[in-house]
Amino acid sequence: MSDTPSLNPQIFYWDGEHGLPRFDAVLDSDFRPAFDAAIAAHEKEIDQIADNGQPATFANTIVALEIAGDELSRVSSLFWNKAGADTNDAIQSLEREISPVMSRHYSKIGQNEALFRRIDALWEAKDTLGLTLEETRVLERHWKGFVKSGAKLPKEQQTRLAAINERLASLGANFGQNVLADEKSWALYLTSEDELAGLPDFLRDAMAGAAANRGEKGKFAVTLSRSIIEPFLTFSENRALREEAFRAWTARGENDGPTDNRSIVAETLALRDEKAKLLGYVNYAALKLDNTMAKTAEHVDDLLMKVWEKARVRAEEEEADLAVLIAEEGKNHAVAPWDWRHYAEKLRAQKYNFSEGELKPYLQLEKIIDACFAVAARLFAIKAIQRSDIAGYHADVRVFEIRDLNDNLIALFLGDYFARPSKRSGAWMSSFQSQHKLTLKNGTKGEMPIIYNVCNFAKPAEGKPALLSLDDARTLFHEFGHALHGMLSNVTYPSVSGTGVSRDFVELPSQLYEHWLTIPDVLKEFALHFETGEPMPEALLDKVLAARTFNSGFATVEFTSSALVDMAFHTRPPTAEPMDVEREVLASIGMPSSIVMRHRTPHFSHVFSGDGYSAGYYSYMWSEVLDADAFDAFMETGDAFNPETARKLKDCIYSAGGSVDPEDAYKAFRGKLPSPDAMLRKKGLAA
Repeated sequence: MSDTPSLNPQIFYWDGEHGLPRFDAVLDSDFRPAFDAAIAAHEKEIDQIADNGQPATFANTIVALEIAGDELSRVSSLFWNKAGADTNDAIQSLEREISPVMSRHYSKIGQNEALFRRIDALWEAKDTLGLTLEETRVLERHWKGFVKSGAKLPKEQQTRLAAINERLASLGANFGQNVLADEKSWALYLTSEDELAGLPDFLRDAMAGAAANRGEKGKFAVTLSRSIIEPFLTFSENRALREEAFRAWTARGENDGPTDNRSIVAETLALRDEKAKLLGYVNYAALKLDNTMAKTAEHVDDLLMKVWEKARVRAEEEEADLAVLIAEEGKNHAVAPWDWRHYAEKLRAQKYNFSEGELKPYLQLEKIIDACFAVAARLFAIKAIQRSDIAGYHADVRVFEIRDLNDNLIALFLGDYFARPSKRSGAWMSSFQSQHKLTLKNGTKGEMPIIYNVCNFAKPAEGKPALLSLDDARTLFHEFGHALHGMLSNVTYPSVSGTGVSRDFVELPSQLYEHWLTIPDVLKEFALHFETGEPMPEALLDKVLAARTFNSGFATVEFTSSALVDMAFHTRPPTAEPMDVEREVLASIGMPSSIVMRHRTPHFSHVFSGDGYSAGYYSYMWSEVLDADAFDAFMETGDAFNPETARKLKDCIYSAGGSVDPEDAYKAFRGKLPSPDAMLRKKGLAA
């Protein structure tokens, strides 16, 4: 393939240190010809598998499918990394072009009759093939994937399904680009002390850096990055500015202009419903939940409503406390959404005698990264070695070797921590290469995982340290938990590697890892003041731990309302205007007027910028039930780093990937499935 003059071989053949891509050797203009060549090569491989004259075997059909399309995987991983973490006009244009092309390509594979006959024959004979548990899981994944791609449908319906998928791919790309455009284009520049009233130095530094990055040196920018907008809403004493910033933040994708996402949402929901019915499902939620732990929308709603009722009551109590503070200041306004964070911070300072501003100097980004690695070393016997001599895909990206205690290299990890206008908001984990043990066409036996984390922390002004909020620090631990799921993977087949698990199980390793951030021993060692180097005082540490469930009603209402709206969108007929559905659902559950959804519909990227968490946003809470119970397994031993429990956690959860049914994997670790009780206690919503 590299012999073709227009192709850049660096896209397909990674010969950087430890097999890392040479990112600087790949130009934006290289991607389209690389996609075209890789798709053609993959089609040829698929035809060879489908047209094999020998009877279908696991080796000549399933294993062959597992290793097919390596070139396409490589160009895709490089491109989608750039599209999410460092995009530009050329990449966005190609994203709009290539999304439907890729959908068309995979629809064609999924509806290949000869190929499905081979897979179906193996599925029917699976009990006689002597397959391992992992092989059976891999075969099931391929078979179900083909069925959901329409392999059993008549030709006319297959054609319609492929068209739906292609259109959905385009809509998802446009949705995400619109949100990014709204975030990139809006900034509120402040200059006077009246406008900056209440803002602590760490936030002023971050805002000065953001303004300088936008060509407004000497000013202070409020941007729509969570790492700036949330602390601004927390500390700003200027209520009018808080309202202006809050309204811009919650209006992303809802602006009556070219980046308005409401029509995209409506069309997306209609197409998803049509797709589900073509495939024989009552609605799209039933399609998406078919291969999950939850199984049905009813089970999801049961959990969400059980939590909702408790959370709403708690939030109403919290709101009453905030209203008292407002009255004590001599003001007579109700608690508005742009007031909540501000007065909650004042209430926390009052109740627990500390503020976020007091805590933040102890949460240096560098030290929290060190804490992530140190916890992994104690739990899983691995170490991280930074390689400053190896270039990542952006100047801010850091490259680490992950080694076992015998110094064997087991993974590469890339950390991309700072917000920039070319990066979509949020935080995520992804991979350039997943772990597996198969022999590839070029003779390579197995591959080492190359995993990356992307965050959006405010980049400090030159010479200043990056300081995190407690929520930021949790995000760092959360995403590194996902990274560990990829890096500790120990399976044979790529399709069940690492995070290749059901959506409502994938958040378990990440959410569980968050627990170790607030272990007192961890905070004592790594929560060091950025100026003095002194550890967090015992008294402040005790206050932080005592306040863990403070404002939990607000946070749980924010999340649960979003999850309930997501499920409503995908269980109801798509006849109503989506914004009417959002309003109706929130009214029916008694949404407090002082709180908004964590992700309002026009910028709900989890659900509409692609298909990842559609009818699946609930999965964070489903996994939270698991993670609270799993951490209890450590607490019951009296040791948060109990070696035997850690060994079982690694073997049964982090290393197993999707090679085992998630219920069986969890029971192998814990001995039982959990109830929601531990999760409710963790949130402070139950005794």
